Amino acid sequence: MTLTIVGLGPGHVDDLTRRAWRVIEHAPIVYLRTAQHPCVPDLPAVCVSFDNVYETIPDFAAVYDEIVARIMDAALVGDVVYAVPGDPLVAENTVIKLLARAQAENIPIEIVNGISFVEPALKLLGIDALDGLQLLDAISVANMHHPPINPDYPALLGQVYSRNLASDLKLTLMNQYPDEFEVTLIHAAGTPDAIVETLPLYQIDRSEHIRHLTALYVPALGNMSSFEQFQEVIAHLRAPEGCPWDRKQTHLSLRKYLLEETHEVLEALDAEDSHALVEELGDLLLQIVLHAQIATDGGEFRMADILRTVNAKMIHRHPHVWGDVSVESAENVVTNWEALKQQEQAEGSKPKRDSKLDGVPKGLPALLQAHEYQDKAAKLGFDWWQIDSVIDKVREEFEEVINATNDAHRAEEMGDLLFVIVNWARWLKIEPETALREANAKFYRRFHYIEQAVAAQGKPMTDFTLPELDALWDEAKVKGL
Repeated sequence: MTLTIVGLGPGHVDDLTRRAWRVIEHAPIVYLRTAQHPCVPDLPAVCVSFDNVYETIPDFAAVYDEIVARIMDAALVGDVVYAVPGDPLVAENTVIKLLARAQAENIPIEIVNGISFVEPALKLLGIDALDGLQLLDAISVANMHHPPINPDYPALLGQVYSRNLASDLKLTLMNQYPDEFEVTLIHAAGTPDAIVETLPLYQIDRSEHIRHLTALYVPALGNMSSFEQFQEVIAHLRAPEGCPWDRKQTHLSLRKYLLEETHEVLEALDAEDSHALVEELGDLLLQIVLHAQIATDGGEFRMADILRTVNAKMIHRHPHVWGDVSVESAENVVTNWEALKQQEQAEGSKPKRDSKLDGVPKGLPALLQAHEYQDKAAKLGFDWWQIDSVIDKVREEFEEVINATNDAHRAEEMGDLLFVIVNWARWLKIEPETALREANAKFYRRFHYIEQAVAAQGKPMTDFTLPELDALWDEAKVKGL
């Protein structure tokens, strides 16, 4: 008993290999995954297709499983010839499943290769596959939310069999490529009816030529737009022939830059400046990738370890997305998140902590750190019962600052006052770090207005009285600064 899988080529019967023809010619019966292939009417054999399976089962995975089951039933009785479009090992899920099943059942299997849709598509496009071409299944990509494509290189996606699929596919691709990005639909490659259609990405589902032999070519986005290219740049900087400054850096020497770049991102966010945010996020990403390359050079870990870890964490902590947990609100998500973190610690997948507060970074700005400490304590039940009690505590700490008897005592009480004000802000659902940063920005705008007004009069600020400066401050407020 032998299972022979034959590739029928891209379309025209003349593209069938001599070996494939001989196998088909001598087979008493040929099973076809689909009869929707141009060369089928010319085949020298009795053929039985599985097109009826597609018509009765709506799910592709179930369709493939049913076809595999029927082929295996036949192969357990005698020799079987199974023919598929193109090449058996290019975009043929049933073949991969059959290889696994045949091996498990100890059934000999023989592959008769054919020309896939790739070769005639390359001819129509006039490109070389070895120039970084990525080959993907459009059905799989259409079910994703972000395309698994390196945008610095071109991609060819097969099995764009319907306009509905093309619609889902373009939405996935548009998470990486601009809506107007020019792509190419290749219809019926390898047949006399081949059509090449170049159009903007957002229009691909409007093509009237889309059929079961349609593929999509996505050119390189270029301009060093991939994460892999960025890693190459940083690895080059750290190489012996790279930059002396970058080669000299260590995890510890980069700490201040990481902090600076984080605050510059916050500044761009506060300004709601999208252009600045693009640049500042790039600078912050530079720090992350540089740390990863330093770790790679030192044999500590690689970028793949970082990505693997964070991907696993995101999936594990979102069982309402990747599991069967139901949530009713964002608050439920946070509660589940904290419970899963505790579970990870109990299972030993996270470092053991002496206190529940140890998860708050010691290097956070003081206001934000106070807010996080209080928030964690509150989740464990250590919190005021009502906001009036918090306000009373603010008044109490205020009086203690006033009544402090020396500088050290006064500094301590001021710290307590700031801490309880943070608690008050938490009860009001105000993030204190952001609130103070916005207040700082407002002070900067108004004080700068005073500086400009003073400069316009040609006198130093010290020549103005405080009431005069206060009047300028009020002008800035009226102007909405």
